[in-house]
Amino acid sequence: MNKRIGEINYNFNNERMEIITYRSATDIDILFEDGTIVKSRVDHFKEGAVKNYNFKQIYNVGYLGYGKYKCSFNRKATKCYNTWKCMLERCYDLTCKLKHPTYQDCIVCEEWHNYQNFAKWYDENFYQINNKTMELDKDILVKGNKVYSPENCIFVSNDINVLFTNRKLHRGTLPIGVYYVKSRNRYIARVNRNGKSCDLVGYCKTPEEAFLKYKKAKENEIKRIANNYRQFIPLKLYEAMINYEVDILD
Repeated sequence: MNKRIGEINYNFNNERMEIITYRSATDIDILFEDGTIVKSRVDHFKEGAVKNYNFKQIYNVGYLGYGKYKCSFNRKATKCYNTWKCMLERCYDLTCKLKHPTYQDCIVCEEWHNYQNFAKWYDENFYQINNKTMELDKDILVKGNKVYSPENCIFVSNDINVLFTNRKLHRGTLPIGVYYVKSRNRYIARVNRNGKSCDLVGYCKTPEEAFLKYKKAKENEIKRIANNYRQFIPLKLYEAMINYEVDILD
């Protein structure tokens, strides 16, 4: 029995494993390099088939951890797991960052690197509004926030989420909501209402004048949507929407 103690092997992730306790061929303790200790069997150890759920396998950051929350059901990834993985992808996948530069400086708090911690938060905070698509948002509660964390994040329906899209990378140098009308050498303000783009009445001589029109209309639209959803959404989301202010630098 003691001859097995200290035996070394590597699992399928090329992690170093060492037998530190041998009680029987079907009851051993294995120590991984990161300090994780796992109970297993000698045959699994020899085959390299012992899993370390603290191994950072998702974009070299995320790991499944040990706990009650599963990442799949009937071999199909859960909504919670897909949400967690997509969050990590936006922050740590280089290809994703190139396609979506707005996530360039975004990170996930260390607590949520562990799927078990994120899944617990998800379980306590996810809600559904009819048949709406629900999305994880990081910067409605805290404007300009770049850190996915329990304090900053909330679930919102897609139609609420798009209210706060600024399309900065596509609109050029003009303020948000402002467009130049070349034929009139004037500026107009444009706001989305019920998914449709609407020009506000009146041409403006300056971008700043047009922006003030947009600001008023946009903030009123956010308040209108907030009041329509008041009975369905968390109070902190409702209050963030009611108090939201559009800035010319958005």
